[in-house]
This record gives sequence, structure tokens and C-alpha cells, in this order.
Amino acid sequence: MFKYLKNDLPASVVVFFVALPLCLGIALASGAPLFSGLIAGIVGGVIVGALSGSNIGVSGPAAGLAAIVLVAIGSLGGYQNFLVAVVLAGVIQILFGVLKLGIIGYYFPSSVIKGMLTGIGIIIILKQIPHFFGYDAEAEGADSFMESSGENTFSAIFGIADNIILGSMIIGIIALGILLLWDKVLSKKGKIFQLIQGPLVAVVVGIIFFAVTQGNATLAIETSHLVSVPIPDSIDSFMGQFSFPNFNAIANKDIWIVAFTIALVASLETLLCVEATDKLDPHKNVTPTNRELFAQGTGNIISGLIGGLPITQVIVRSSANIQSGGRSKLSAIIHGFFLLISVILIPRLLNMIPLSVLAAILLIVGYKLAKPGLFKKMYDLGWKQFIPFTVTVLGIVFIDLLWGIGLGLLVGIVVILIKSFQNSHFLHIEDKSNGKHKIKMTLAEEVTFFNKGAILKELDSLPIDTYLELDVRKTRYLDNDIIEILEDFAFKARERNIDIQLISERGIVENPDSFIEFFKLRPKSA
Repeated sequence: MFKYLKNDLPASVVVFFVALPLCLGIALASGAPLFSGLIAGIVGGVIVGALSGSNIGVSGPAAGLAAIVLVAIGSLGGYQNFLVAVVLAGVIQILFGVLKLGIIGYYFPSSVIKGMLTGIGIIIILKQIPHFFGYDAEAEGADSFMESSGENTFSAIFGIADNIILGSMIIGIIALGILLLWDKVLSKKGKIFQLIQGPLVAVVVGIIFFAVTQGNATLAIETSHLVSVPIPDSIDSFMGQFSFPNFNAIANKDIWIVAFTIALVASLETLLCVEATDKLDPHKNVTPTNRELFAQGTGNIISGLIGGLPITQVIVRSSANIQSGGRSKLSAIIHGFFLLISVILIPRLLNMIPLSVLAAILLIVGYKLAKPGLFKKMYDLGWKQFIPFTVTVLGIVFIDLLWGIGLGLLVGIVVILIKSFQNSHFLHIEDKSNGKHKIKMTLAEEVTFFNKGAILKELDSLPIDTYLELDVRKTRYLDNDIIEILEDFAFKARERNIDIQLISERGIVENPDSFIEFFKLRPKSA
């Protein structure tokens, strides 16, 4: 595990700075205690990171669950009752892993997965632009188009001009300059610049800027525009931030409904993130999905037991890990320990980090996920790839992550049905001879009820006095609905003076008496 420590340690620092505001922001958006987001981040890093089979995936609280959590805390009668649902969700996820349901993630089209990555990249950029200028009305980590502040993604951007915090903007620009300089120039100059990552330097400069400008009426940054980690007064007050589930409420059916909802959504988000991070991984590692469900379930049980939010594998932190050169699960584990140590030892120092500096880091992450060239690449692949990709991106930007993925998948299925409709058979028309049109129809390898319309339309359009060669030699599966269509057509063919020659692996049959009997006797599945 320590083989790639020189890669994993710098990457873990970057992931830590990305994860810190997201953990706090998602907790705030969820209506949960701020410390609960940090607990989830720590458990996601240390526990899930250790159990997972992913080399580069990073887990923690997810924005996609924030709306579910917010509603559940209110409907279940308090946070401690909600924690029971988190624990039960973890148990259900482990059961999903035992039942080998991890394979579900493989059934999402590549175009949707790429759309998910691009959409998340765009939404990161759009959501971080206000923070970059010091407009912090919306919590970090939000991903929905409609914001809790009453604005939407674009109205928040349009409102920046009236809400610029000069100090935040200046240090944001400086931080972005440092990050670009490190990424484009210094990282190629020597190993020291690879070991000490640009985000760390940007954060240190941000803290210094905050300290130096304190008391300056123009450049001072107020605490509302800084990281806000809870600061305990003593060990007792620190331990008092942990919450524990109220298992007396376990018989409440609503808790079980919420538990199953969390398990289902968290598992789906995790599996899609696994698929996406494996595509981003330059070393093309393949994550065992059932093991991932077990790791996530275990993480949610532990997180729920000590007061944390639900956990999933998350693409923002995972992509930051990949972009920073992380090679093994050690980077995720170390980032979890960094979260734990920092909230215990240096919470006051963390609370000197301007949010605009962290926004600059996330802007770089978002751009690398949503490079403009990807749109051209998907367009060049053809409409079957470009349309599901685009719908997924638009759904994520204008609604939220789950809606975007769902709409992209729906469009992908429609595309499959259209192509299935078009590819059920192939026609070859020959010249008229012996007074009859000669037409050869070759059925595809698999012909299902989806193809009924196309085949029925073709058969009905055959002219009178036709000689039809129906070739099924390559067909391995023929749905009973299609056989019934052929049976009905054979009856009508006699009235239209259409002769049928059936060509199969068993030979040639002229004007078969019954297609149903013929295919019933056929030794293969068709």
C-alpha cells in the first residue's frame, strides 16, 4: 500500500482541501449538525477507503442525498431517529453486495457516464463562481438548480455584481493564478513542485492574506466568507458533538422507508461514480462493485452509529484525487485522517481559509471534468452518443444529478429502441422475373417484440405478386410475437399471390404451412 506514498500523500492534501468545505456545506444543506458532515468525511476516507477495492475513489457525504436527508430529519422526528435510518441503510447496502447487485452500474451507457462527469464539472464551475467573488449565500456542496437561498444557479451568478467581497475576490484570483502556474509550469520543473501541491500553497497564501488584512476596512474578509469548522472548548464539548441513534424508534415504518431510499440512492450514486472514476483512471483499474457496496454499507453503519451523514463514493473528491496523481487507496485514507486530526488540533487555523481560495481549487477540478473538447468528441461519435450525453448534462445543470442521470438513461433506452426498430431485418430487392418481384429479407441475430412494428410495416408494404425469401439462418432468438406476425402474414400472402421461401439451417421450405410449428421444432432458440 505504501508503494505509491510519494504520489498519494500530495494527492491526499488536495482531496482534504476539496473535501473540507464540501463536508460542511452538505451538512448545512441537509439541515444536519455541521460536525455530522465531518464525521461522514472521516469515516468515508478511513473506513470506506480501507475496505474498498477502488484505488482512486474517495467517499464522503454526497450532495445528491442532501434533499432526502433534509426532509427525513423533519419527518422522522429528529436527527437521532434519522441516524437509525442511516444504520439500516448500511445494512441494506451490505445485503445488496451479498446479492451481487453491484453489476447494475454496468448497465448505464457510456454516453450517460461521460455526460454525468461533464455535467458535474459544469455545475461545479457554475456553483463556485459566486464563492470565488465572495458571494456565499448558498452553502458549498449544493448541486441543485434551485438553491435554498431562493435563487437558482444562474440568478446567483447574475447577482455577483452587487455582492462582491473585494478581499475574497483578490485572494481568489491570486489562488487561481498559483494553481495555474503550478499546474502548467512549476509541476514540470522539479520533484519538489510535485510533492508540494499548488492547492496547499494557495491555501497557505489565503490564510496569510486573511491574517494580514484583518482590520483593513477594504480588504478584510468576514468570518461568513471563511471555512466554518465547529470549535470545541474542551474534550467534553468535542465529544458532545457526536450523536447516537435512537433505536427505540426502529419499529417506525417511515424509518425503514427512508433507510431503503438512502440505500438505493447511495448505492446507485456509488456505482455510477465507480464506473466514472474507472474511466478517468489513467491506469485503468477496475473496481469490484459488490465489494464497494459492502464497503459503503459498513461505512454508513459506522457513520450512523456516531452521528454522521450518509456516505457515497463521490466524483468531485475522486476526480481531484486522480488529477493530483493519487495511485492507491492510501490517498483516500490519509485524507480521512487529515480531516480527523485537523478538526481536533487546528480548527481555528482551518477557519482562516477564505472560501474563495477553495472555490479556485474546485474551479480547476470542474474544468478538467468538463473540457470543451469533450463536446466535439461526443458529437463526432454520432447522434446515438451525443443526444444521451447532452440530455444528461442539461438535466444535471438545470435540475440535479439524479434527474440528469435518469433522463440520460431514458433517452439512451429510446435510442436503443430506435436502433432495434431499424436493425431488425435487412432487405435486398431484385429485378422482377417470372412475373413476380423477388425480395430477400434477412432477419437479425436477435429479433424481439421491439421489432414488431418495423417487420409488420415491411411485410404489409410488399406488393402483390411477390416472391419473398425469408432468411433466418443467422437468427438465434426470435420472439413469439414475431412468429405470430409471420403466421398471420402467411395466411394473407396467399390472398395477395405472395410466395414465401423460408431459408434456415435445416434447409429451404417453400410456403410453409405453419411458422409456429416450424419454429417450435427448430432445435435452436430461434
